Amino acid sequence: MNKIKVIFRCLLIASTSAIFSCTSGVKDIDGNIYKTVKIDSQTWFLENLNVSRFRNGDLIPEVKSAEEWVKSGNERKPAWCYIDNNSGNGKKFGKLYNWYAVTDPRLLAPEGSHVATDVEWAKMINYLGGGISAALKIRMTALSEKSSDQNGFSGSPGGCRNHFGGFYGLDSFGYWWSATGNTSVASWMYVLNYVKCDINSFNNYNIYGASVRCLQDQ
Repeated sequence: MNKIKVIFRCLLIASTSAIFSCTSGVKDIDGNIYKTVKIDSQTWFLENLNVSRFRNGDLIPEVKSAEEWVKSGNERKPAWCYIDNNSGNGKKFGKLYNWYAVTDPRLLAPEGSHVATDVEWAKMINYLGGGISAALKIRMTALSEKSSDQNGFSGSPGGCRNHFGGFYGLDSFGYWWSATGNTSVASWMYVLNYVKCDINSFNNYNIYGASVRCLQDQ
């Protein structure tokens, strides 16, 4: 049985290495450097955004309390927080942003990049085989003991902040905004389920706090 597991692991790593290829990094306005990976024709960041300022230098408010988080969302004001308000989580998972920070005209993404759209997420997931196949490849490096500079997507389970301001899903789910809206109060995000090993799109309230993954501009 152990030999079978080892063979499967080696085949999975080999097949994933053929799909992914690492490229140089991108620096944000705070000086954070994000490694990147090329998946088909798209060049994705290997890490979630961890920036506290828009591209023009304006600060994005950090909002800790549940009441203030809901208030910011209801007033359609940008906000960010760490999962569980623990700054130590930022090193591994980056920051959680509401959708108003994601789509603010001052631009959240570093120069030369943009927040992934719903179409770009879907293209990447379909290229990786969709469903369980895509989830395995997206999450593989996050489960590995190796660092995130290896080939892969590093889709770590950083959880989210819901529309009541509560935290949910740390170490079980990864939540990422797309830059694509749906209604005046809700937009599309992608959720990676580590328990069921699947990834799907959902329409969630713009008040939600979720991770953000960017692509380099083409």
